[in-house]
Amino acid sequence: MTGAFLNAIGILLGAIFGLAQRVPLSARSQDFLRRALGTATAFFGLRLVWLNVNGAFWPCARQILITLLAIVLGNLAGKILRLQKISNRLGRFAGKLISSAQSNPSRKTAGFNACATLFCAAPLGILGAVTEGLSGDFYLLAVKAVMDALAMTGFVKIFGWPSALSAFPAYCFLGAITLACRLCTRPFLDAHGLICPVSAAAGLTACAVALVIFEVRKVELANYLPALAVAPLLAKFLAW
Repeated sequence: MTGAFLNAIGILLGAIFGLAQRVPLSARSQDFLRRALGTATAFFGLRLVWLNVNGAFWPCARQILITLLAIVLGNLAGKILRLQKISNRLGRFAGKLISSAQSNPSRKTAGFNACATLFCAAPLGILGAVTEGLSGDFYLLAVKAVMDALAMTGFVKIFGWPSALSAFPAYCFLGAITLACRLCTRPFLDAHGLICPVSAAAGLTACAVALVIFEVRKVELANYLPALAVAPLLAKFLAW
């Protein structure tokens, strides 16, 4: 569970840096970091796609087709399940906790709960945890660790040091997803040769995350998560 560990360490280091920092990062530095994180997310997403669709022309074309279909059908399934609306509700809940903690500084638990909700509910975290559990690739969670560290530098100034403890539920949540995928899902997918479609779909979904970071367009990221389940089904039924 390397990725979950890095995510937790990133949150703690962000808290330490935020408490020690007297002057906030300049707008130029923030813009540079945002572009760097977007580039890293796109790179590691495309890397996942490349590693899992590379090969002869026809098998490669088949994998790309399956991946694209999985993204489209996964997004449709996400809309039916209203996953983005659920994610938005969690975001609004965290926002209320942040407002509550700001209006009443004595409520330290509100800041902790808000940070834990935001760090655990992020689609990139779920995507990275599943990817690491299936393929051992922890790079998406490493990118999320940097994002959460930057966010924590601001949160810790508002909520104080107790908000840094949100690193532990984030580690437990993401680590549990990784462990469940590694012990329960990976053996089945590996036995049927279906890990590559899932990893490729995860890589393409990560590229959608990069679009959000670059502010190219607004993407309902949570709705794309079912693509991870749709990809192996398509690969199984479209085998030729």
